[in-house]
Amino acid sequence: MIDPDKLKTHAALFDRMGKAVGLDLEEEAISGSLQFEEIAEAVLRCTRCACPKTCSRYLGTLTQEIDRTPDYCRNSDLLDYLKEERGLAAE
Repeated sequence: MIDPDKLKTHAALFDRMGKAVGLDLEEEAISGSLQFEEIAEAVLRCTRCACPKTCSRYLGTLTQEIDRTPDYCRNSDLLDYLKEERGLAAE
């Protein structure tokens, strides 16, 4: 079983990365665009990342929205899909 603190850390990283690319993941969940199971799987994917400290530092340096996630982000595909669904994807 994964440590609850680790899950909280990675849930926060996933949320922060969503915000960084212009998504409100809470709104995505409320609207039904993002199911609970998808959120849970995204957080678990994030827990398997080798770069959580790098990710946290990177997110902490951002002063504006980014077009795409860093290459190491394990949730790039999901976040790109959600952006595309919302019409936020870069052309």
